[in-house]
Amino acid sequence: MTTARSKNNNPSRTGTALTAMACSLALLLTPAISQPSFAQAAEGSQKGPWVLFRFGFSAYKNGRKDEALKAYRDAAEQGHAGARWKLATMYASGDGVQEDDYEAFRLYEGLVNEGAAPGTRDETFVAHALMSMANYLRRGIPNSPVSADPSRARQLFLQAASQFGDADAQFELGRMYLVGEGGPSDPVTAARWFNLAARKGHIGSEAMLGKILFDSGRSVRGLSMLTSALNKAQEPERHWIRALQEEAFAVASEADRRTAIALAAKN
Repeated sequence: MTTARSKNNNPSRTGTALTAMACSLALLLTPAISQPSFAQAAEGSQKGPWVLFRFGFSAYKNGRKDEALKAYRDAAEQGHAGARWKLATMYASGDGVQEDDYEAFRLYEGLVNEGAAPGTRDETFVAHALMSMANYLRRGIPNSPVSADPSRARQLFLQAASQFGDADAQFELGRMYLVGEGGPSDPVTAARWFNLAARKGHIGSEAMLGKILFDSGRSVRGLSMLTSALNKAQEPERHWIRALQEEAFAVASEADRRTAIALAAKN
């Protein structure tokens, strides 16, 4: 198996909201347990992969990542979606194992192909896997069979955005439509996706929608949204949002600036 190291392609650095949500979900669904050995957990695997997943979660939480890795692998082989997702994220970031983006991609792909029943907790893991695969496919994985395929990346973002309503996917899809990445440019469709994500509190989408409005002549509304997004943003998003807001602020009239700032203060 080819090992690929590419920090820029690492999807563990994107889809932050999904990752946090999946981790929180695992925490909520994992009851407090004692600290069994891996051998004890393996014996319990006869009752199903959930025992192994619980052990893996506990071992990881307590810094025993080698034992967690073994447990997650066994649980993943038995079809546990959460274990497969966690194992993939460990490979993607080199967390307790040698970083291997291609192995992470394969695990994410298996999770996506298997899918999840509507309304189950596994939907969260599948949605994150779609995001991770899309981010890999945007640029490809060096020294691996995974070549850059922006068109397929756009399709995966579309699936995560529409099927799962994920705000991060809607934001990335909006960016691709805006600049014509992976297909024709369509600013109107981009604005629609940014609007959907912004309604869910996605700050980057609010900023991008503000830029589109400002550039289309709706100066006050656009600058107001850019200013509101900047006021709420944290690093690293704050850096690029500030650049967009300052650019718009510099060319807006004094009257539009004052009105936009007043509107932003109400948000």
